[in-house]
Amino acid sequence: MSPAPDGVFDALRAQLHDAATTLADGPDALEGILLGMVDDVDRAAREPLEIFPVCHHSPASAAAMARRLREKQPKVVYLELCEDMAPLLAELHNCALPVAVQAFATELDGFPADWAPLSVVAPITEASAEYQAIAYAATTPGVELVLVDRSSDHVFQWEPRRTEPGPAAAEPDEEEGALHGDAVGVEIGDLRPRFAELEEHLLRNGRVRRWSEWWHQYVELPLGDADHETYRQVMFLIGSLFRRLAPGDTRRVRVDEDRERYMWTRMRAHLAATGTAPGEAVYVCGAFHAASRVAEFGLEGADGFEIAPRTATKWQYGLIPSSHTAIEAQFGLAPGSVSIAATQWTKNLKRTRVVPFRLAGQAGGGKNAPALPAAPAPVAGEAVREDRLSGFLRRPPALDQLDQAELLGWCVGIVHAARRAGYLASTADAIAVFETSVLLAGMRDRAKPTPYDFQDAAVTCIEKDTVPGRRDVRRLVEIMMGGDRIGRVGYDALPPLARDVHDRLAPLGLNLQQRGVKRALLDIASRPELERCSDLLWMLRYLMPVGAARPIMGERLLGQRPIQESWDVALGTHQRSLIELGYEGISIEQVLEQRLRRKAYHPLATTATVLEAVEDAVLHLRSARLADELGSRALKVLATERSVDSAPEVLRRVRRLLAFYRTSEPRLPTWIESFVTAGYAHYCTLLPRAFADEDATVRQVAAMLGFLFTMESLALSLGCDRTQLELAVDQSHPAEPSKLALLWAAQVHLGRLPRAELRSRCDELLDNPLLLPAYPQYLSGLVQALEPVPGLTDLVVEAVSNAFGRLPDPVLLPWLPTLITALRDGGADLAPLLIREAGRVFPDRLEALDAFVPPWRAPAPAPGRHPGEHRRGTGGVALLASHPAALEAAARLLGCEGTWSAGPSGPAGVGVLADHATTARALEALLAGR
Repeated sequence: MSPAPDGVFDALRAQLHDAATTLADGPDALEGILLGMVDDVDRAAREPLEIFPVCHHSPASAAAMARRLREKQPKVVYLELCEDMAPLLAELHNCALPVAVQAFATELDGFPADWAPLSVVAPITEASAEYQAIAYAATTPGVELVLVDRSSDHVFQWEPRRTEPGPAAAEPDEEEGALHGDAVGVEIGDLRPRFAELEEHLLRNGRVRRWSEWWHQYVELPLGDADHETYRQVMFLIGSLFRRLAPGDTRRVRVDEDRERYMWTRMRAHLAATGTAPGEAVYVCGAFHAASRVAEFGLEGADGFEIAPRTATKWQYGLIPSSHTAIEAQFGLAPGSVSIAATQWTKNLKRTRVVPFRLAGQAGGGKNAPALPAAPAPVAGEAVREDRLSGFLRRPPALDQLDQAELLGWCVGIVHAARRAGYLASTADAIAVFETSVLLAGMRDRAKPTPYDFQDAAVTCIEKDTVPGRRDVRRLVEIMMGGDRIGRVGYDALPPLARDVHDRLAPLGLNLQQRGVKRALLDIASRPELERCSDLLWMLRYLMPVGAARPIMGERLLGQRPIQESWDVALGTHQRSLIELGYEGISIEQVLEQRLRRKAYHPLATTATVLEAVEDAVLHLRSARLADELGSRALKVLATERSVDSAPEVLRRVRRLLAFYRTSEPRLPTWIESFVTAGYAHYCTLLPRAFADEDATVRQVAAMLGFLFTMESLALSLGCDRTQLELAVDQSHPAEPSKLALLWAAQVHLGRLPRAELRSRCDELLDNPLLLPAYPQYLSGLVQALEPVPGLTDLVVEAVSNAFGRLPDPVLLPWLPTLITALRDGGADLAPLLIREAGRVFPDRLEALDAFVPPWRAPAPAPGRHPGEHRRGTGGVALLASHPAALEAAARLLGCEGTWSAGPSGPAGVGVLADHATTARALEALLAGR
C-alpha cells in the first residue's frame, strides 16, 4: 500500500471537479477520469523509491535524466530493460551509437519450431534517458545498474509473435531500415495514445500531421527547461491519460500489468537482498508504467506474483548496429523524427548547459564528461513535495522568437543540397521556402517554424513531378537536419566469429569495419597466402546477404584453384548479419557445416537439395568426411522419393561430382558408387510411370534417361543389369507427342530403332495433314532428347530444318516463341550442340546459300563396282610388293627368313573368291552343319 494522500493536489482536484461539472452538466465518468489522473500522479510522486518517468528517444527526458543524476547521485539505478541483457551494456563504450542490444535464438525448446529464429532488440541512442543512466552507472564509482524488466524469453512467453503488420510507417531505406531485421523491438517509455480517436483529436487540434510533431511541439519544447518535479508530474499525468483512455485490449493490458508486477517484484527483492535504502535508488521506466494501478505497485505493494521460469531455449546475446531509420521503421515513428530529436538534444544541451554522461572511450561522440565523485549519503527530508502541475497547466505556452539566422541557414542549405541532387533550385526557391515556413508556422499557432514546418515548406516549394536523383526533398531535409546516423559495433565488442573473420581478412589491407563497399584484388599466383582469404570470402558469400561479399572476377568450381580474383566487400554495411553468424558458432567453418547439415536433414529436403549440400561441402570446406556423410543422406532421400521433379538437378550435380572425383581421387567414394547403382534401379522403376504421368515434364523424363544412359557403364561395372533398362523402355507407352519422340530417341540409343526408321517417322509426320499441328511437340521432344542421346544432334538439326521448310506459317509462327523459350529455360545446355552442328552443315557464306543442298537431300552415292572389276585394278597385294620394308622388319622381329616371290599373275583381292569358290562353299557347308 502507498502512503495516504497528503493534500498536495487538493487544489487541482477541486479545479478538475468544477471543470467536469461544467463540461458534462454534472459529475459523471469524466470526473472519474480527471480525478483518477490526479490520483495516479499523487500516488507515483509519493512513492519512497523515486520513479523517473521517461519517453523513448526523448531529448527532454535525456536532459532531465542527466540533470537529476548529477543532483541526486543515486547508488542504485533500476532500469526498465530486459534483465538478461545486462552483461552487454559493458561493451557499449566500444561502439558508435546508435546500436541495439540483441538477444537471438535459433535452437528453440519450448516455442513452436516455425517461430525460429527469435530475436529481441533494444535500440540505444545518445539522446535517450536510458543511455544517460547506463553511462552514469558505468562512470560513477559505487553505483549499481540493475535491469528489472522481463527477460527475452518471457517476451515471447507473454506476447507471442504477431501475424499482422506493426504500426504504419513510411517505407525505410532498404539497407538502413532493415538493420533490425524482423526482430521484436523493446523500448523504454513507449508513450503514444492507444486510443485512435484521442490521437486524431490531438493532431487535429494541434494542427499537425504526425504524432512525433505533436510530441515535439507540446511536450518536448515545454519540458526542455522544466525543473525536476515539474517534469515528473507532467510525465506522470501524460502516462495516466494514455493509460486511462486506452481501449480494452485485454491481451496488451495483461502483458503491461504483468511487466509492472515483474519489475516491482524484482526491485523489492533486490532492495531486501542488498539493504539499499529507497532514497539511494531511482527507478527509470516509461511514463505509461509509472502510472500503474496494479496491487504490486510500490515498495509496500502486494507480494505473491510468481515469475514463470524460462524455457530451455538457448539464447545468444550481442550488440548490432542500429540507425535512426531502423528505429523509426520498427516503432512506427515518422521518418526523420529520431534525427530531429538528436538535433534537439544538441540544442537542449547548449541552452540548459546540462553536462551529459558519456561512457569512457565512447566512439563517435564528443568529449567525455568528468566522472562524478562517490555518491553521497541521502539527506533526510531533502525532497519537498509541492504541486507543480497546476502551474504548468495554467501557464500559457512560451512563444519562441523567430530565429531568422537559423531559418535562413536551413533554406540555403536545402537549396544547395537540392541542386547537388539534380533539382533545378535557385535563390528564389530559398526565399520561397523561408516565407512558406513562416506562413505554415503561423497557421499552426507557432511563432517559430519547427523542423517539421521547414520540411513541409521545402517539399512544397522545391519538389517537382519527378525525383531527378536517388533522394527526394523530404529525405534531403532529414539528412540536413542530422542525417540517418548509423551506429557501428567496435572490434572488441564483436563476437569471436566476427573478430576471426576480420583477422583472417587482414592481409587484404582494407578497413572492413567501415561502411561502404571496398574493392579487394587478390593476386593468388604471386601471393599464395591470399588463397585463404579467397576461401573465406566464398564462404561469406554463401552465408551472408547479397552484397556483403560479391565476386567481380573469378569463380569457384570443383577441382579448380584460383589464380586471380576481385571482390566487392561490404562487411561494415552488413555488420548485423556478421554478428548474427557469431551466434551460431565460433568459426565460419563451423557455421557453414551446421547450415549444410540442417539443409540436408530438413524434413522437406529432396535428393537435389542434399546433393547441393554435398557439392557445397566439397567446394567450400573441402571436407571428405562431411561429403561422405551428406552423400549417404542423399542415398536415403533418393530411396524415399516417388516423383521425378528433381531429376534434372540430380543429373547435373551427379555429373559434376563424378567428374571431380574421377580427376582428383584415386577411386570413387563409396557413397557415390552406391548412389549410381541405386539411382539406376530407382529411375528404371519410375521410367514407365513418368512417361505416362501428365505431371512429369519432358525435361524431367529426359533427365531420367540422361542419368540412365550416361551412368550406364559405371552402373553395369558395379553390378547392375541392363535388362532393367530395356524392360523399362519396353513398358513405356507415352501419350504425349513430345514424350513419344523422347521414347523413339531412347530406342535408337538402345538399338531397338534404326536411325533411318526415326528419320522416316519424322517425314511421315510432316506428310500427314492430321499430325502436322502436333509436329512442333514431337520436335520439342527430340530437342530434349539431346540430353540423354547427344548423338542425334544431326538428326534433330535435320528435323528442325524440315520444320522451317515445310510447316505452314499458321503452325510454324505460333510455335517459334515456344521453341525459343524452351531452349532458353530448359535447354540452355542443348543449344550449343544444335548451333555447332548447324554451323558444320550449313554454309558460312551468304552467296553459297542459293546453291546449298542439305546432306539429307543430297543424291545417294553411286553403288560400288562389281567384284570382278577388282581384277583390272591394282590389288592390295601389289601394294605390299611395292613397299616391302614394313613386312621385312616384321619378319626380322619374328625371326623369319626368306625371299620375296613374284606376285600372282591371276586376279587379286576379292576376285580370288569368285575364281576359287570351292573354299567358300566348304566353309558355308561347315557353318550350316553346326
